[in-house]
Amino acid sequence: MLPAFRAVASLLVGAGILMFGNGLLGIVLPIRLNLAGAATEVTGLVMAGYYAGLVLGAIYGKNLIARVGHIRAFAAFAAVAAAAALSHAMWFSPVTWGLLRVVAGFCSAGLFAAIESWINERSGNEQRGRVLSLYMLTTYFSLGASQMLVNLWDIEALQLFMLPAILISLSLVPVVMTRVAAPDIGTVRPLGLRALYALSPLAVAGAFGSGLCQGSIYGMGAVFADDIGFSVFQSSLFMGCAILGGFILQWPIGRLSDRFDRRTVLVWVLGGLIVSSLAMVAVVAASHEAPPLFAALGLIPLLAGMSSCIYPISVAQAFDYVERDRMVSASSTLLLAYAVGATGGPFVGSVLMSHIGPEGLFLSVAVIAGSLAGFAAYRMRRRAAPPAEAQTGFVAVPPTSAVAGKLDPRTEPTGK
Repeated sequence: MLPAFRAVASLLVGAGILMFGNGLLGIVLPIRLNLAGAATEVTGLVMAGYYAGLVLGAIYGKNLIARVGHIRAFAAFAAVAAAAALSHAMWFSPVTWGLLRVVAGFCSAGLFAAIESWINERSGNEQRGRVLSLYMLTTYFSLGASQMLVNLWDIEALQLFMLPAILISLSLVPVVMTRVAAPDIGTVRPLGLRALYALSPLAVAGAFGSGLCQGSIYGMGAVFADDIGFSVFQSSLFMGCAILGGFILQWPIGRLSDRFDRRTVLVWVLGGLIVSSLAMVAVVAASHEAPPLFAALGLIPLLAGMSSCIYPISVAQAFDYVERDRMVSASSTLLLAYAVGATGGPFVGSVLMSHIGPEGLFLSVAVIAGSLAGFAAYRMRRRAAPPAEAQTGFVAVPPTSAVAGKLDPRTEPTGK
């Protein structure tokens, strides 16, 4: 593990700093909008803008990198993302903030595509699994810890827009100072959404449903916490526990998905997500005098952890039916399905929250999980599962950029 870390240490530092900036802005904006009295649906649309930008970045970001080169593209994406973060302080307007979130999402897709290309370039084929684990650990830890930075100043302080811009700018330093040749983005055999759906309908549906659930939780979770009476510090704890819980549960559930029918494990994960979501609804509905802090902090890691497992299980499900030289392309297609789902997630959750109350957020997650579980059960009747020994194996993969699939040790090495 140590040689693998040394090879990509500076790139991991850059990715971590970038996640700190993105994560801080992701909790500041919904709380600020909620305190200002913005309609819940408006907040949902603003937070959905980031994922809409990810969709655009997944489609067009690689072309821009290929045209101008990694260093120039990375510097441009970081500069625009930092400017967008600062611009929130200049115009307090939901429309403007929504557009800025689209810009931020597009730039993030490009930034992570560049970083992951460099990490892939510096990783030997035999090290890709260990490097991916280090990358996952770095990004989840940084994103979870970034939630606590909101407590450094008053929630309405301008510093909470300045610090993300500073962090995004600083993420440039360790990355551009790394001595590595500009990697080849690489070409892979195309695998469109329709073709992938024909090979594995459940994988595409799972990626889309995962985006809906996680977009709801991460986009509107801070609004939920604020609405049920949590302080800013308690809201940051709530969101930090959600993110870190999403990291911890992936490996034990992944091992189960390798030993048993992957679809059965997915149904059980979705069942756990439904139960934990309804438990959160019940806890909020039963609390009248004091916010249910300890109950919520106990439930959210389990709930977010279950939701975070849907995407990597869906990728593994697809890989059971996809040729190895098309796995990177399949991974990119599934990321696009995830991002489209995540774009709709915050708005779907916000609509139920505005009509039912804050518990409507997790009621929407339960409904999404129940619908996906029903589709998974239907697919189990339509096709027999491959034997466990014929499955490709579970890998915790991040839904960050279309290039992340190259780090997956199950795929055929490309761009080397």
